[in-house]
Amino acid sequence: MSVTHYWRALWGIVGRELWRFVTQRERFVSALVRPLVWLFVFAAGFRAALGLAISPPYETYILYEVYITPGLCGMIQLFNGMQSSLSMVYDREMGSMRILLVSPLPRWFLLLSKLLAGVGVSVLQVYVFLAIAWADDIHAPWQGYLWAMPALLLSGLMLGALGLLLSSFIKQLENFAGVMNFVIFPMFFLSTALYPLWKLKESSILLHQIAQYNPFSQAVELIRFALYGQLNLHALIYTLTAFAVFMAAAIFGYNPSKGMMSRKGGA
Repeated sequence: MSVTHYWRALWGIVGRELWRFVTQRERFVSALVRPLVWLFVFAAGFRAALGLAISPPYETYILYEVYITPGLCGMIQLFNGMQSSLSMVYDREMGSMRILLVSPLPRWFLLLSKLLAGVGVSVLQVYVFLAIAWADDIHAPWQGYLWAMPALLLSGLMLGALGLLLSSFIKQLENFAGVMNFVIFPMFFLSTALYPLWKLKESSILLHQIAQYNPFSQAVELIRFALYGQLNLHALIYTLTAFAVFMAAAIFGYNPSKGMMSRKGGA
């Protein structure tokens, strides 16, 4: 296989996912409604829980919004990663996934192409969300919006790889909601997306330890530091390692001779 074949396959898969995203506008809107509700509604209540009520109300509100904005960017990518896994399960049931995986191209390349397509969509959604936040006077340094791009790509890859791994375990589309809720909500609420790590430690040592080792927490911290022009090396290494582990497990899971696909009668 030549480089041209790989390139055409990559753009074919990415283009299909982008076209699906464009034609499903409700998916785009729903991806933004969820973090916007947290940003504009729930922030008013959670700011008191953080002990920030000593500031004037408007300043307190903005301070907490600035803190949770990167966490809500991570939320968009988390839900998009799970949505991509739903797409994999749907394609497998409809048969299109079978056609894709029996192509002469390596299976890891096909899965990575699907993953890149989902990450591209999630990054677009995040920047639209940041534009709305900017319009509401929730600002980061303008350079931060550029520095955040690599962090968003890596965090999106890690969360998307987790979605790919989970999709290899889901046998039927009907089982998707239960499995995803079992993964999404614990990952989100047991993280630093809404609360600082030190605040969780004040509440519970166990919660602090869980949040500290939660891959989603590290992805959020990577985005949070990057958005304000800093590099969190620990979060970078942790997120990169988690991506490698999840991706390797997903490739194994989709291997028809070794992984979960062999127990389901193929892709």
